Amino acid sequence: MDALYFTPPEQDLDTLLGRVRSCTLCAAHLPLGPRPVLQAGRSARILIAGQAPGRKVHASGIPFDDASGRRLRAWLGLTPAQFYDPYLVALVPMGFCYPGTGTSGDLPPRPECAPTWRQPLLERMPQVALTIVLGQYALAWHLPRAPRNITQMVEQLRGKDLAELPDTIVLPHPSPRNNGWLRRHPWLEAQVLPLLRQRVARLLASPACPTARDGG
Repeated sequence: MDALYFTPPEQDLDTLLGRVRSCTLCAAHLPLGPRPVLQAGRSARILIAGQAPGRKVHASGIPFDDASGRRLRAWLGLTPAQFYDPYLVALVPMGFCYPGTGTSGDLPPRPECAPTWRQPLLERMPQVALTIVLGQYALAWHLPRAPRNITQMVEQLRGKDLAELPDTIVLPHPSPRNNGWLRRHPWLEAQVLPLLRQRVARLLASPACPTARDGG
């Protein structure tokens, strides 16, 4: 790895985030140029591992600033204020910049991003207690030994009670492109998401959960 992207173990999260947000590692491959979009705080309790920003998020610089984000917040029972509080929720996709569009939607996250930045970022968020995995690339990183089938992974949540929910939960991507999948699997809304919302509410109500005023 180029020395520019070596991350000293003692470097704090704020310094690391500054380096991430100025990254140009794959600039030559990005149709709109680099604009890393992410959110992280040292005391974050929930990590949302998505794919890569879309064109609208690239334009605004705000993670999940689109229809996917609205659906995801409803799934988790989070207000915008909670969702965008980096001391509560980390929004760390597999690729931080908009990768461009292919023949069937946005291109995959750039392959340079996760090997360079992901592990150093996660190591600086020791309070994460729940990881929400969205999409194949996040699944491969966070659960490398699991089946690559999103439906199969989500179905494993059916019939579980609150205490049985794992600390890493796989969901279909909340994009409108998945409306057909959601219609074919109504049990997600009926059975899984109510438990997930309870899990999130309990986690954020925990005495160990900080507020923005506590710092991160």
